[in-house]
Amino acid sequence: MSKCSQRHHKHSHSHSCNHPQSDLSELTAKLRKNARKITGPRQAILDLLRQHPHPMTNKEIQAGLPEGMCDLATIYRSMHMLEEMELVKRFDFGDGTARFELVHEGEDGHHHHLICTVCADVVEIDECFQQELEDAIAKRHGYQAVTHKLEFFGVCPECQEDAKKAREKKGK
Repeated sequence: MSKCSQRHHKHSHSHSCNHPQSDLSELTAKLRKNARKITGPRQAILDLLRQHPHPMTNKEIQAGLPEGMCDLATIYRSMHMLEEMELVKRFDFGDGTARFELVHEGEDGHHHHLICTVCADVVEIDECFQQELEDAIAKRHGYQAVTHKLEFFGVCPECQEDAKKAREKKGK
């Protein structure tokens, strides 16, 4: 059985999120349970991530919050704490910038992405390695507790079409 959650949807500003929305009160209850204060910035960050359909950078989070609500250092500290509490998952799309996505109730956050190298659009994909492959790799090399992270990169259909139109226009 695949480790990945069975979700398939496009992540961009123009597409809606298909995974279940965690209730903000559930998220703040998790903070309280871990003896963490429910500060205004933390609540605003959780609410923003809850509503956002794709992984966000710290700067995108800051831009999505009301102006002056918190500085970038506060966001970095908050994201580190939320990651330690397993409320968010960190993703690396190969550009050296961490992105964070809310881990929804009942999910482990394990999934993969297909990222457009032109417009940075993100698609969540449901295909994943079978557990048997991970087990075989672990056994072959003497490892235990093997897992994986995998991101795919390419050019999305919209950017392909834009490039085609640009070439046709240039050729005229």
